[in-house]
Amino acid sequence: MKFSINLNRKRPFLLVLMAIVAVMLHNTGSAQAQELILTGHVADRQNTDALPYCTVFVPGTGFGTTTDEKGNFRLSIAASAAVGRKLVASYAGYAPDTLSIGNRKAFNFRLMSATSTLGEVVVSGTMKEVSKLESAVPVEVYTSKFFKANPTPTIFDALQNVNGVRPQLNCNICNTGDIHINGLEGPYTMVLIDGMPIVSGLATVYGLSGIPQSLIDRVEVVKGPASTLYGSEAVGGLINIITKKPVNAPLLSADIFGTSWGELNADLSAKFNAGKKAQSLVGINYFNYQNPVDNNKDGFTDVTLQHRVSLFNKWNFTRKDARLFSVAGRYVLEDRWGGDMRWTREFRGGDSLYAESIYTKRWEMYGVYQLPVREKLTLMFSGNGHDQNSVYGKTPFIAQQYIGFGQLTWAREVGRHDLLAGATYRYTYYDDNTLATATFDTLGSGNNMPSKTYLPGVFLQDEWALNEHSKLLMGLRYDRNSLHGNILTPRVNYKWTSSNLNNVLRIGFGNGYRVANVFTEDHAALTGSRQVAFLSDLKPETSWNGNVNFVKKIYSNAGAYIGLDATTFYTLFTNKIIADYDSDPNKIIFDNLDGYAVSRGVSLNFDMSLNNGLKVLLGGTFMDVHSVDSGVKRRQMFTERFTGVWTIGYTFSRIGLSVDYTGNVYSPMRLPLLSANDPRSEYSPWWSIQNVQLTKKIRPQLEIYGGIKNLLNWTPNRGNPFIIARANDPFDKNVQFDSNGQAMVTPANPYGLTFDPSYVYAPNQGRRVFLGVRYTLNK
Repeated sequence: MKFSINLNRKRPFLLVLMAIVAVMLHNTGSAQAQELILTGHVADRQNTDALPYCTVFVPGTGFGTTTDEKGNFRLSIAASAAVGRKLVASYAGYAPDTLSIGNRKAFNFRLMSATSTLGEVVVSGTMKEVSKLESAVPVEVYTSKFFKANPTPTIFDALQNVNGVRPQLNCNICNTGDIHINGLEGPYTMVLIDGMPIVSGLATVYGLSGIPQSLIDRVEVVKGPASTLYGSEAVGGLINIITKKPVNAPLLSADIFGTSWGELNADLSAKFNAGKKAQSLVGINYFNYQNPVDNNKDGFTDVTLQHRVSLFNKWNFTRKDARLFSVAGRYVLEDRWGGDMRWTREFRGGDSLYAESIYTKRWEMYGVYQLPVREKLTLMFSGNGHDQNSVYGKTPFIAQQYIGFGQLTWAREVGRHDLLAGATYRYTYYDDNTLATATFDTLGSGNNMPSKTYLPGVFLQDEWALNEHSKLLMGLRYDRNSLHGNILTPRVNYKWTSSNLNNVLRIGFGNGYRVANVFTEDHAALTGSRQVAFLSDLKPETSWNGNVNFVKKIYSNAGAYIGLDATTFYTLFTNKIIADYDSDPNKIIFDNLDGYAVSRGVSLNFDMSLNNGLKVLLGGTFMDVHSVDSGVKRRQMFTERFTGVWTIGYTFSRIGLSVDYTGNVYSPMRLPLLSANDPRSEYSPWWSIQNVQLTKKIRPQLEIYGGIKNLLNWTPNRGNPFIIARANDPFDKNVQFDSNGQAMVTPANPYGLTFDPSYVYAPNQGRRVFLGVRYTLNK
């Protein structure tokens, strides 16, 4: 068969076809090869000082760079990638600035300093790097500059000045704790490092120390369930600790301080290049406290003695088309003990002198690799191991935990839809010497059986730009837990932004779930004389959350900035696991709730920055956290109804001196008593921890700082005859019990109590002076 085309009749068609082919060839050839060179300068809006090592990038393209030591930058970008795009300058402690590229090639950015920026770049809400303004999920951002106002040896302590977030001590003796968000206990909070689920299980109680603060770029806080993206444990919210990128980090930094109690903390970091395509950041944190103090005269240490070393190393690799590739690792070695002031190592595990001694070895490794394909496919991977050797009096707790995690995500913009899809797999190995990993045969003989959990999952998220001012985010996740079966977690978020970008409304609704491990999450199950009892096999907990968030930003003509961030929240739990301290004073009874539990409230953040050097950050949260079991309403233990925080700073620019006043205040909490004869108060009083600091800049690279922590010298023993019950008889050798197993009132035991250190709600460390020095070398 002969095939031919009549050119005369088809000429218009051919001309159009040839034109289309020519345009395609031009776009795939010369346009792709053409590059734009964007240059500019980034400086502080108030004092015009250059901002070195500031990140400058084009969102959604992978193109970016950093400014040099003089605040200048030069960025090469494909011309096609710049069409319709914006250039963003972002710097820790400042609100980012955005300029449209258009036909411009030179840019001048002037960034506004803010104590807690309401426009910082965030990743936690949607697993994508966007400005907080553009995020459909409310995310609070706290930079390293914020935490310098009240220097602490751990990120656990540093969070005490974040509104709605409370580091909760769980033991008067070993001072381990967890992090509460909006009144929900620590196990409901997921802690991430660079977006990876590194801190979980054993680490939620014993692994929150040792993250070098000199390596922290910012901390992002999401309140409310995030299980749709992050899976189990992200029920109450998440805290994402973002470490510095080697390219943005100083060449060398040191931050060392000590206190009048004998505490010494040192953070050291350095970066180096390995060839032209690799940069590495190395950090070490060292903490030492070996000075037993007993100010409340109960014979026990007021503060746990600790000796800790943490090593951190992060590598970034430069790849074609700015594709991501980074790996990082951390190793923590810690030895801590608290207890009888006369205790020494030879008494470990015996019943002569009581102490709680914990040896921890922990390693972590994680990384991100963007696949070399046209589609944006990113692989995230991590692994960690936790080895704990501990004794609580004469009770040993030996545990090992290993977690492997992998996640592959695909991201793409399709019209008005910004799509994200992912597949995840998580493997958890857990073994200890408790009933949690024991099985029994028909004869009652016990055998050890480590727990192995396999958790594959998939998720899909669609961020739909409805119009110029509104967007709708919809997400759905499916997990298959090898122990508990199928788990589905949806969420929906809506965001509206005003035309001037100064008003933002967000509405969210979502679901969360959690699988509990009592012995790794509830320290009270291991310490004291109370026995642990389970009424049934514990089922996964489920929560439903709704929240409304409104942000208002005000800029004056004089350059002042005021930010308001208000949120109302409501969380409903089913199958919630409640630790019952009330039914039997000799037991802690765990069971799924036969009813429901509620966490509801409202919070407000006020952020102000003036040109005269005054910066104010105030926050307050009112909440009601309770459970209803068999028709009986009960307020949750260790939970306040109101919490307030503040950070107030003033800088005397002419003399290089700044003053920071930080603090928090808490309303009464319900506390566990052992019997009707227990003389301790059922509720804590109103209490507050307040601090003041002076910082003097000697020269650009060097500053010294010092001040007073706990100005009011407040400790929880005020108004109570004692905090630790029966500290004089921690092994209950002189306690007599009746036929029902209850402690009897005797001359040697006038209140009929047993040994119990679980009556704890605040740190027991009084006023102290601190002095430190910071050195930073950027060149």
